[in-house]
Amino acid sequence: MLGAALLDRLADGGLVSRDSAGASENRANVKSCDGGNPVPTMRLMSEVSQRPQERALPLRPQDEVECRRCDVHCDKVVYPSSCLSRSCPFVYAYEEHGHTFIGCMQKIYEVEIDLDMLSAAERRREGFGAVKALRNPLPMCHSEIEPCYAHRAGELGCVNPEFNELPAGSPTFRVLVRLRD
Repeated sequence: MLGAALLDRLADGGLVSRDSAGASENRANVKSCDGGNPVPTMRLMSEVSQRPQERALPLRPQDEVECRRCDVHCDKVVYPSSCLSRSCPFVYAYEEHGHTFIGCMQKIYEVEIDLDMLSAAERRREGFGAVKALRNPLPMCHSEIEPCYAHRAGELGCVNPEFNELPAGSPTFRVLVRLRD
């Protein structure tokens, strides 16, 4: 067999060890021109499913933070600058390396943002912008649905309209005292 002879020659030349050259599990994956059983490299179209995998809708789609049910990908986003302007009780701040960073204790968004950069961005016309929500936004969060690839929308529109329902209502707690420096 030409494939075995080639492996033996490579082993004699020190390019592969005799153990790996003689291993039967490696021979099964080596293509050879000796007319033996060919190793398939491509699957036939009949083996490939022609229908895309359909996922079942969850019981409460509005509790998800991203929707990939159609070609338009939608994400829930929150605006960290509004956390400061609304005096959100879940904003935390710490100083490190001479900078003050803020974040969310509820981990609605995971990033920690430099407060100086946030303030500088808010002075511009566009503002700081939004960050992707990793958890369902709380009722006091300034959140929106951000679609990507909106030009891909079908004729019928959104296939998951419940996803667009943002949390509404009042928070389940009440702030009694606000401390100021």
